[in-house]
Amino acid sequence: MRPTTPSGVAWNAPLEGGLAGAPADAAALAHFWTTLDDPLLTQLVERALAGNLDALAAEARVRQARALRKIAVGAFFPTINASAGAKHAEANVRTPGSTVSRATADLYSAGLDASWEIDVFGRLRRGLEAANAELDASDADLRDVQVSLVSELALAYVDTRALQERLRIAEATRASRSETLDITDWRAQAGLTTALDVEQARTSLATAEAVIPALREALAADRNGIAILLGESPGGVDELLAAPKPIPVTPLEIAVGVPADALEQRPDVRRAERVLAAETARVGVATAAAYPSLNALGSIGLDALSPSGWLEAGAWTGSLAATATQVLFSGGQITGSIEAQDAVREQALAHYESTVLAALGEVENALVAYAQEQEKRRALAEGAAAAERALALAQDQYGSGLIDFQIVLDSQRSLFLLQDQLAASEGQVTANLVRLYKALGGGWTPGATS
Repeated sequence: MRPTTPSGVAWNAPLEGGLAGAPADAAALAHFWTTLDDPLLTQLVERALAGNLDALAAEARVRQARALRKIAVGAFFPTINASAGAKHAEANVRTPGSTVSRATADLYSAGLDASWEIDVFGRLRRGLEAANAELDASDADLRDVQVSLVSELALAYVDTRALQERLRIAEATRASRSETLDITDWRAQAGLTTALDVEQARTSLATAEAVIPALREALAADRNGIAILLGESPGGVDELLAAPKPIPVTPLEIAVGVPADALEQRPDVRRAERVLAAETARVGVATAAAYPSLNALGSIGLDALSPSGWLEAGAWTGSLAATATQVLFSGGQITGSIEAQDAVREQALAHYESTVLAALGEVENALVAYAQEQEKRRALAEGAAAAERALALAQDQYGSGLIDFQIVLDSQRSLFLLQDQLAASEGQVTANLVRLYKALGGGWTPGATS
C-alpha cells in the first residue's frame, strides 16, 4: 500500500553552500544540534526533552496505545469467570395428615465458566494488526513531537543570539551617534557649522535609540518561549541566557542524502503510513462481521448441601458447548460498515500521500533557503565592510569642510542598516540549517523506543 521512492532519485534543488548528496550520518542527524558546537544549546535540548509538556502528553499517548494493544492480545485467550454461592431456604410443608411443618435446606455451589471466540475468519487478527499499527503510529507521533520541539528550541536559541548581536550593534550605533551629536554641537558653538546639523545629528541619535526597545522586547519573548518549551515558567532561563554569546556557526559540509532517506527518517511520514495500516486492518475487522462467529463455551462446578459435600463424586457438574452465530439480515448495516471503513482507509491513503509530498517539498524549500541565505550573507558582509570605509571617509571629509553633514548621516544610516541585516542574516543561515535538519527528520533515532 505504501508508495516507494526510487533510491536513485535526487533532489530537484541544486546542492550548494556546503550541501552534499552523500548519505546523512545517522548519529549527526539524530543529534543535529551538537553540530553547532554550543554546549548551552545541548543542555537546553536535554532539559526540553525531559520536561516539555507536549512531549509528556505524547508519551502518555504511547502508553495508552500500548495498553489498548494488551486488550487486543487478550481477546485471543478464553475468558474465565469464577462464581461461588450459598443459599438457605425455608418453606412450610403440609403432610397427608394436614399437619404443617417447617422445612429448611442449605445449598452451596461453586464453579468456573469459560468462553472463547475461535478466530476462524480473522476478526481478532485484524484487530491486533490495527492495535499494533496504532502503537507504531503513536510512537511516531512522539518522535514527531520531539523533532518539532528540538527544532523550535534551536530556532529560538539562534534567534536569541542573533538579537543579542543586533542589540549590541544598535547600542554601539547609539553611542557613535551620541558622540557625533557632541562633536556637531561643539562645532556649532565654535561657529564651524549650523544649528541644522545639530538637529539632524539629534534626530539621527533618536532614531538609533528607538530601535533598541523593539530588540529588547523580541529578546524577552524568545527567552520566555524557550522557558515554556522547557516546561518552565517565563523567566526561568533569563539568567542562563543573559550573557551574549556568538551566533552558532554552521558546519562546512552537510550531507542530505536522497529523498528516500528523508522519507524513511521523517516520523510524520512513518505515522501516516502506520495510520494507513491500522485503517486497512479495520477493513478486515468490518468484513469479518459478515461471516459466522464461532464460540466455545464450557463450565465446571460443584453443588452440595454442605461445603463438605463438595468432596463427594456426585457434587461435580460440567458442560461443554460450541455455538455459531450468523447474521442473516441486518438491513445493510454490515455492508455499510465495510464501505464506511474502506472510505476511512482511502482517506488515510490520501493523507499519507499528501504527507509524503509535503515532506519532499519542505526539504526542497529548505535546501534552497539555506544555500541562498549564504549568498545574501556574503553580499551583506561585503556591503557592511564598504559602508564602514565610506563612513570613515565621510567623517574625514566633513571634518575638513569638503562635504555636507547629510552625507555623514546617510553613511551612518547605511552602515547601521547593513550591520543589522548582516547580523540577522547570520542568524538566518543557522536557522535555515535547523529547518533543513528538521525537514530531513533530524532530532530522533530510528528504532528507539519510548
